[in-house]
Amino acid sequence: MSNLVFDGALRQFMYGKLHRVTITGAELDYIGSITVDPILLRASGLLPNTAVDVMNITNGERITTYVIEGTEGSGVICLNGAAAHQFSKGDLAIIMGYEFVPAKDLPGRVSRAVHVDSENQIVNIDEYVTPSHAELGQPQNNREGQKYETVDA
Repeated sequence: MSNLVFDGALRQFMYGKLHRVTITGAELDYIGSITVDPILLRASGLLPNTAVDVMNITNGERITTYVIEGTEGSGVICLNGAAAHQFSKGDLAIIMGYEFVPAKDLPGRVSRAVHVDSENQIVNIDEYVTPSHAELGQPQNNREGQKYETVDA
């Protein structure tokens, strides 16, 4: 079998996500972006002015926007500008950040998932280690059928 990891290739890697956050606002009259509590930014590794994908669990919409910092400790997750058409206060969402990484550096790289309660307060952080091609198929890497157990404030 040929080597599928090329030295010069870059791959997009999901390094951090905020899982099942509750949308606290949708402000149409704003230039754009998503406002996020800095506590959540630090926990997930997301930074202001970086691109993120936002998936609306409630209605299935998916958008790409950029992060702006909100008020520390507020739990704010607010979609601004045109994105406000796809999200409503109370919707559940997933926010994911990506980076380009040399393919040869992906094995062993950690992806972080921050889980929150209904007030967007952190309840758990999971870290997943990316397996190498040789490690694929190992039972500890199999996440098939994992269901999300909801947590409430």
